[in-house]
Amino acid sequence: MRCIHCTTGGTSPLPRTGVCIRPSNDNPSMPSKPSAQKPLKALKRPDLVAQEIKRLITEKNLSPGDRLPRESELQAQFEVSKGTIREALKSLEVQGLVTISTGPSGGGTIAEVPLDRTLQFMQNYLFFQEVTIDNIYAVRQFLEPELAAGAVPHLTEADFEALEHSIACCDPASSSEDMLSQRREDVNFHDILAAANPNPFLRFNCELINEMLRQLIVYGNRTPKAEHRRFGEVNANFHREIVQAARKRDVETVRTLMARHMQDAASSVKRMKGRIQGRLILDADTLRSPRSAHVRPKAAAKTTKPKAGE
Repeated sequence: MRCIHCTTGGTSPLPRTGVCIRPSNDNPSMPSKPSAQKPLKALKRPDLVAQEIKRLITEKNLSPGDRLPRESELQAQFEVSKGTIREALKSLEVQGLVTISTGPSGGGTIAEVPLDRTLQFMQNYLFFQEVTIDNIYAVRQFLEPELAAGAVPHLTEADFEALEHSIACCDPASSSEDMLSQRREDVNFHDILAAANPNPFLRFNCELINEMLRQLIVYGNRTPKAEHRRFGEVNANFHREIVQAARKRDVETVRTLMARHMQDAASSVKRMKGRIQGRLILDADTLRSPRSAHVRPKAAAKTTKPKAGE
């Protein structure tokens, strides 16, 4: 049986935290030695339980859709109250790791952390870092050519149709959308390429940048409409050339075209007085986010996952 009241030594269930939340039995009359280091702040019981549930998920190799033990079982395992278990599960739900259902058969179910929620956390973190549009495009010029090149061998006919539909929506010559919607559709083109790239870390970083551009970029009020139109036309032309090269599975041409596209986009955004709007992202913003409706089927999940450190 696991207990979270003492977390060091013996068969303690929390050997890695080194935190004890049981009141000390030391003699209060005996002076304590001064500590050379500032003591770490002890975690609250619900936070300790949440950490242990994360460890349980890892050790049991649980996947999205798998059920956690029932609340009563978790209570017995960690020797804590029902309220503590529910606080711990709520904390994991906020993090996107579990979904919670009520009723006799209720409890926690493992969930895949939603991309939108993860991007929201990252954007809100970057709110305090004074990220500029120049910072973003400096990174895009490194990442986007590799993202596009890596996607080429994996693009399906459905992907190509989605890319061509995106071009039609963002091209001022053929689109009936307003200019803001056209600029957002420019970004959706890159999301479709990202979804086809098999590198999840590269994909995530590019999707984070795309979402920041979609949510936070604003342009100078005095930017002429003709400048917006020119920007859209140039983007659409680059996108067409990239799709044509991708259909031929010409990886190097796609990489070169995307590099030129990013250089031109950086110059255009600067000329149009583009900047990142300083604000925190709200839940309602992610619900309204007009991301690409193209959903790519996921690769089949592996039957076993390597444990941490392997």
